[in-house]
Amino acid sequence: MVTFLDPEKIIEQLGIKQDWNAAEFGCGQGGFTIELARVLPKGMVYALDIQEEPLSALLGKAKVEGLSNIKTIQCDLEEPKGSTLRDGVLDLVLVTNILFQSTKREEILREAKRILNVNGKIIVVDWKVDSPFGPEEGRVSLDEIEKLMRLNLDMKLVKKLEADTYHWSAIFEK
Repeated sequence: MVTFLDPEKIIEQLGIKQDWNAAEFGCGQGGFTIELARVLPKGMVYALDIQEEPLSALLGKAKVEGLSNIKTIQCDLEEPKGSTLRDGVLDLVLVTNILFQSTKREEILREAKRILNVNGKIIVVDWKVDSPFGPEEGRVSLDEIEKLMRLNLDMKLVKKLEADTYHWSAIFEK
């Protein structure tokens, strides 16, 4: 059966506590951000993207849904300290469908690690290498990201998540 990426389905696999603080890297119009804000009513969700237009659209959606725990940040995640967030302030960082777009994957993941607290988790969601849909170039496998995280960032793969027919997803911890 063919399935499509469902933020709610990914997030329910994470064991999130209502007071966590989280971020979505490359949030676009915020499919994951909106769902995170719903399950983190006592926390804050940072929506980070390089483009201003989708961030504005996301704020409009949040307002319509009555979500006041979202803060948008226009930034370049490929740059050192690009998120503009302080070290160690988040419990969770979602890196959703952006690694295929970048040649600076390690820099993006290093930034995610920098802003995590000591027990923080990075969740990566990206296109399967053999997917018949999606971008034709730049795809990266879970094996490649697991190796990068383990060898270069001293983070370990703790769980593979059920994503959809065309994406893989996994949780990494310090």
